[in-house]
Amino acid sequence: MKKRKLGKSGLEVSAIGLGCMGMSFGYGPAADKQEMISLIRSAVEGGVTFFDTAEVYGPFTNEELMGEALAPLRDQVVIATKFGFKPDPNGGPRWSGLDSRPEHIREVADASLKRLKTDVIDLFYQHRVDPNVPIEDVAGAVKDLIQQGKVKHFGLSEAGVQTIRRANAVQPIAALQSEYSLWWREPEAEVIPTLEELGIGFVPFSPLGKGFLTGKISEGTQFDKTDFRNIVPRFTPENRKANQALVDLIGKFAQRQKATPAQIALAWLLARKPWIVPIPGTTKLHRLEENIGAAAVELTPEDLRQLETATAKVAVQGARYPEELQKLVGR
Repeated sequence: MKKRKLGKSGLEVSAIGLGCMGMSFGYGPAADKQEMISLIRSAVEGGVTFFDTAEVYGPFTNEELMGEALAPLRDQVVIATKFGFKPDPNGGPRWSGLDSRPEHIREVADASLKRLKTDVIDLFYQHRVDPNVPIEDVAGAVKDLIQQGKVKHFGLSEAGVQTIRRANAVQPIAALQSEYSLWWREPEAEVIPTLEELGIGFVPFSPLGKGFLTGKISEGTQFDKTDFRNIVPRFTPENRKANQALVDLIGKFAQRQKATPAQIALAWLLARKPWIVPIPGTTKLHRLEENIGAAAVELTPEDLRQLETATAKVAVQGARYPEELQKLVGR
């Protein structure tokens, strides 16, 4: 697989990474651990070098999975994890607020290193901006960890442009991780121009619209009761029905390209900027192979123009987050 550099940080990763959250958390019951270890190692064999996790996924179990799966391959891969949530004191699957105090960041780094079975975190993201801690203090804490050799690069997730600028002035940011796809294009307004100006890479999560852009989810799809999509306004049955028009368009375009809708959605992201690296998640080997195949799909400027013209006519229905989660983004 081709490699890409995340902005001017020099951090080089595979053009498509692997988001690992769904293996442990978020989209129904956790998958079988041995199967996921096998899947993660198959990703490395397929050329994926960029793996994304967080302490709050599980909590903790996703980092442990990654540590076990990647320990024998550690020198071949880049591991990204995140800090900034306060895990539920009762050990439940929900967090109990935000916590980016420098002392907490240091504690999380040490605990994550143990779970990941490594001596350095390649990319350490603030998971969500904490309004109670100045971003300069957060960036300073990560800068200290970089100087101590525990972390290589600093990242932010779902931050707004003013926060990005303030943090980058203290410790250069390698990457911003936020949602971006053919059905969530808000970052194009302010975020992407800011990243380009500052030389920061962009790591889109949910590049397949939480599975919707694969074309395998319909109005009648029933999600497991523990699936996060049950509380997402965009995934109500009526909104799924309305949003099917976008998937149908991408599907027609994919047929002409002899590709799948998912591959077109990922290839579109890769064609936007050379420093964009999507991290689709999956628990299935055939999906992993399909996603990896997207890196070989070349879209011409004319292809992109046609895709733009067609998709611009479809107004996507429904908010991407429930209200309380939307408040945590874009700060």
